[in-house]
Amino acid sequence: MNVSPRTYDVLLVEDDAADVLLIEEALHEHGLPRTITQVDDGLAALAHLQDPAAPRPDLIVLDLNMPRMNGRELLAVLKADEDLALIPVVVLTTSNAPDDIHGAYQQRANAYVTKPVNLDEFVEAVRSIDDFFLSTAAHPPRH
Repeated sequence: MNVSPRTYDVLLVEDDAADVLLIEEALHEHGLPRTITQVDDGLAALAHLQDPAAPRPDLIVLDLNMPRMNGRELLAVLKADEDLALIPVVVLTTSNAPDDIHGAYQQRANAYVTKPVNLDEFVEAVRSIDDFFLSTAAHPPRH
């Protein structure tokens, strides 16, 4: 039996236009996204996630360094929320500081990839996020 690769509704939280294009291209090239919704910061991401009319993402790709609400703050809010904590998060950032890497995993990020992006490494991180979780998770009803 030939199984089609799984596709994802992706929420891309990134404020750099060049990185947005690169990430979108990498995801599309590997046939991963069904949809990609891009927002510029954590506050816009929260507004999207709390909008009952917006599609619930299967995956969040999160930059750490953004204006208004940075990725660290957003990750803390996501993982503290019973509903939003279920969404896997790939942190994609320029920081390779041990404190940032450790902090992201302490806050239950599912993967940490540094920029400049090695596209194969990034796609592999997306694909390796607990396939079992992505294919079997039951999502709570939206309010």
